[in-house]
Amino acid sequence: MSLLDVIKTQSQITDSVLVSFSMGKDSIVTMDLCAKYFKHVQPFFMYLVPDLKFQEEALTKYEKHYGVQILRVPHFEDADFYRYGSFRDPDYSVPRVKIRGIYEYLRQETGIKWIAGGEKINDSIVRRAMLKHSGSIDVERGRFYPVMYWTDKEIKQYIKMNNLLYPKFNRELGFSFHSLAGKELSAIKQIYPEDYNRIIKFFPEAKAGVLQYEAYKKGKKK
Repeated sequence: MSLLDVIKTQSQITDSVLVSFSMGKDSIVTMDLCAKYFKHVQPFFMYLVPDLKFQEEALTKYEKHYGVQILRVPHFEDADFYRYGSFRDPDYSVPRVKIRGIYEYLRQETGIKWIAGGEKINDSIVRRAMLKHSGSIDVERGRFYPVMYWTDKEIKQYIKMNNLLYPKFNRELGFSFHSLAGKELSAIKQIYPEDYNRIIKFFPEAKAGVLQYEAYKKGKKK
């Protein structure tokens, strides 16, 4: 089986796709494959905090490279963070939002049914079970997974061979920002202090996790 079988098959089904684009390695390859195989490609980026400079600089470069506008939408977890007071005061007027709701909003806004994601079968036990159940093309949910059968090594090789942009912040931080864990925020604080301050404005209580991590790190050095 060729690694390109999934996307070649999907390209016979539709010429228009939404792409879940986190700027992690798997989504970078997924985005590039979709740009090559589909006529209409609409990427979207889910943010925890809007307008972070280090993310926006990278997104702008991808927009220029592919000639598309990347839609920015709040991450579905934000709704629970705001409603139940994770890292901030609770606000029960905020409705709960599921990822299905985000997908349906994007479909209504763009008129595109199919959504490409960078999930891989070897990512985790949970991911393996989900993808084995759905298959690489999930007709019922309108989703497909172009890199489902790829290994991490093959993902890295594709990025290198095709000279794809890998965000500066990923290289500097060592991760793509996707949580409010103290360890991640501590790295952002050191490298991107302005963006760290913006994150803390939205989630002030996340600062406690940063202080706890930094105290732990300092204690280990003694």
